[in-house]
Amino acid sequence: MSTQDTTPLDVERIREEFPILSRRVGGDVTTPGEGPGDETPLVYLDNAATSQTPDRVVDVIADYYRSYNANVHRGIHSLSQEASVAYEEAHDRVAEFVGASGREEIVFTPGTTEGMNLVAYAWGLAELGPGDEVVLTEMEHHASLVTWQQLCKRTGAEVRYIPVDEQGYLDVDAAAELITEDTQMVSAVHVSNTLGTVNPIADLADLAHDHDAYLFVDAAQSVPNRSVDVSDLGADFLAFSGHKMCGPTGIGALYGREHVFEEMQPYLYGGDMIRKVTYEDSTWEDLPWKFEAGTPNIAGGIALGAACDYLDDVGLDRIQAHEEQLTEYAYDRLTEFDDVEIYGPPGDERGGLVAFNVDGVHAHDLSSIVNDYGVAIRAGDHCTQPLHQKMGVAASARASFYLYNTREEVDVLVDAVDEARQLFA
Repeated sequence: MSTQDTTPLDVERIREEFPILSRRVGGDVTTPGEGPGDETPLVYLDNAATSQTPDRVVDVIADYYRSYNANVHRGIHSLSQEASVAYEEAHDRVAEFVGASGREEIVFTPGTTEGMNLVAYAWGLAELGPGDEVVLTEMEHHASLVTWQQLCKRTGAEVRYIPVDEQGYLDVDAAAELITEDTQMVSAVHVSNTLGTVNPIADLADLAHDHDAYLFVDAAQSVPNRSVDVSDLGADFLAFSGHKMCGPTGIGALYGREHVFEEMQPYLYGGDMIRKVTYEDSTWEDLPWKFEAGTPNIAGGIALGAACDYLDDVGLDRIQAHEEQLTEYAYDRLTEFDDVEIYGPPGDERGGLVAFNVDGVHAHDLSSIVNDYGVAIRAGDHCTQPLHQKMGVAASARASFYLYNTREEVDVLVDAVDEARQLFA
């Protein structure tokens, strides 16, 4: 029997923890928050790019700088000891959040992109060569696609792509043919930041492991809004970013199986990641510090742990259910217009975003018009240029939802889109 708790969120109470959502925007604003044109309530629907941060997480950052600001692992004085304990416990908290076995499997990075690059260069440079293959999906974010593409150019390995069908689903049958004995790494996005597609990661893991390949999961769009367990997924590596999950910018985490991390050489060299240094050679510190050279983002790491606490307190199952309900509602409302094209699976089979275009209206113009209604959405290729080329468009508009959004905000978006349709009719 399911143990999921999908009781409705108290969205109004949640919104009180995010003061920025009370802002009014628009007009000729020269000073943020103080311009004379601040007269339209903010409708923030750009959560796939960056979520907002609740007071309790902001307070954790402020408390670090006000109360125990010091470098970690560098001193025996009280402030350094307090900072070190808090920073190390944050690793433990993040490990628990994604089902890792312990802090040894969690490396703090500036975000998903550097997590990708860490594995590509610390593992890939040593392991890949001519005749080897890296298998990606056609819906990969540039953080994955460009990283593996360029590494394969350097090593002589080949990149192969699992196709996406016309509805935005991954072709799993093609994946079974593409993943072979020559495959060394499969890298797949968990939830597409353009299509909203939720990919069958566990199936891809089985295919990869059947051929002794590793699976890297880009979980930037899934860890913030659903329960993610690295063991259930079968992930060998998994990366995500704090700024998409109610945490600060400039911090993220990379999960890696401990025995694989042990075999890998460091990606960055410098202070804190070393055990012993002589003029002739160096040895490395234990995991995870082996991969965290220099002074880390201490406040960000501690706040990332606090963001995990916050999301667990609200309830990830409830957040996922709320997001999916809003997404299906937005999908249904937008499909009322016969000149709006939505990309990806049906509204009840996707993550919490909708990417779309209005016939005759460029996505950038659409974003500008809805901004006049106070609605913040994304416009562009969403770091998926090849996917947009496959879809036959240069750009799309994207509305993405989170725990503090409401159906009424979706209605404001739809009214604004309708206004754009009429202006360009």
